[in-house]
Amino acid sequence: MKVPSGLTRLARVRKALLSAGTTAALVFGLLAGGAGTSRAAVSLPCDIYASAGTPCVAAHSTTRALYTSFNGPLYQLKRASDGGVADVGTLTAGGYADAARQDSFCAGTTCVINVIYDQSPRHNHMPIEPAGTAGPANSGVPADALPVTAGGHQVYGASFSGRMGYRHTAASGVAVNGQPEGMYMVTSGTHVNGVCCFDYGNAEVRIADTGNGHMDAINFGTECWFPPCGGSGPWAQADLENGLFQSDSGYSENPSNTGNSAPFVTALLKNNGQNHFALRDGNAQSGRLTTQYAGPEPSRPGYSPMHQEGSIVLGTGGDNSNGSIGSFFEGVMTSGVPTDAADDAVQANIVSVGYGAPSPVAGGTLNAGSTMSLRATTPGYTDHYIRHQANSAVTSVVSSGSSALDKSDASWIVRRGLANTSCVSFESRNYPGDFLRHYNYQLLRQPMDGTAVFRADATFCPQTGKSGQGTSFASYNYPDRFIRHYENKAYIASDGGSNVFDSATSWADDVSWQVSAPWTP
Repeated sequence: MKVPSGLTRLARVRKALLSAGTTAALVFGLLAGGAGTSRAAVSLPCDIYASAGTPCVAAHSTTRALYTSFNGPLYQLKRASDGGVADVGTLTAGGYADAARQDSFCAGTTCVINVIYDQSPRHNHMPIEPAGTAGPANSGVPADALPVTAGGHQVYGASFSGRMGYRHTAASGVAVNGQPEGMYMVTSGTHVNGVCCFDYGNAEVRIADTGNGHMDAINFGTECWFPPCGGSGPWAQADLENGLFQSDSGYSENPSNTGNSAPFVTALLKNNGQNHFALRDGNAQSGRLTTQYAGPEPSRPGYSPMHQEGSIVLGTGGDNSNGSIGSFFEGVMTSGVPTDAADDAVQANIVSVGYGAPSPVAGGTLNAGSTMSLRATTPGYTDHYIRHQANSAVTSVVSSGSSALDKSDASWIVRRGLANTSCVSFESRNYPGDFLRHYNYQLLRQPMDGTAVFRADATFCPQTGKSGQGTSFASYNYPDRFIRHYENKAYIASDGGSNVFDSATSWADDVSWQVSAPWTP
């Protein structure tokens, strides 16, 4: 709907929407907020669904309240230094997460998200998921890995790498045995992979594959289970167990559905549990939802009717297939299938939140949030930059004439040190969630897995360049070793030692780097 300009035309639209029902009128209220609608009066997702007769039975978010009346905890932190725990709530009822609480509690150490609380009256809280038949026990997501803004406030999303997931295995009120339900999550199209399975929704009570139709979860990633899939994804798909479905046939029947790579994505699934399901998605920062599929349940045996078991999963598959990466900001599950009008009103509310990256930081610095490139200072190699190539860190020539891919590979986002916030970590510009870390002294690009070992391996402490120019970066856990280029590969190297890359020849030059403007901002 294009909202007409002028209050007279707004009044005509409102009258038409009111005749169409309450949830349609909510869409008007959200889209016309600039014409006098109070932000405090705007209904939040679970208020909208309740008004439409499909109340939330689960409501999870690390960024904000999903009911206007909610003022409880959003998530629980667990601190590495002493194992202490603390809850992070909202600044106000119906408001945004109190990120300052997290920053204070985790100062000088690191934290993981230990529990994501359910805001609904069902209390379907999600602790870290234990082992399943297809994957070992999971870790909690690092609490500080995904800083974003919402409603003008700094908050933290949940950034999943492999072996991270949450599970409530005995949920209350969630659909079972063919009952109708709906669900959405706000995720990201820039932090994805093609490994099973970044899911949010209904899963098995036992962490195992118990058969076709025993799951009903929204999946988001680049895994094309039933080819052909349009484009390169990532796609909103239905994980109904033993398949990621884009239609009743499995494969995509919609040639225009090539995926959604927006930084913030609304992905939505609804299923009447008997003979019909639908997939919708949209840009969570602007615009409306697009229906990518609405039609019969999969034609294979076991899916019509469905056999849901009523557990809730986030970040993994039903059997704990946990190799996926992804981002999660908020999500809900409903009792009953929401109307399209209710979904549209929820999408309008999500857009009104204004999800975005943190306030921009000047590039070419070592300030957290800055994007920069690291240039060698060794004579004869001053046109070489650290870049990743086939998951390894190398140095190569990068210039204005280089390909866009080469420039992106040589650009890094500075993050507060994963093991020590006085130091820094380097996140890949074009592989969000992947960091520069050392392994067996060689530098690699790998996804953050949340472990203490990874955090230490990916943390580097800046100091004045050993050659008298630029900056040198000491390894946090091997402080006598510094990031060095040697024969066009990157290592942490000492000044003399048993390894060939520890050679004292030109060591001071090789470990001194110029922090420069990024090739890809």
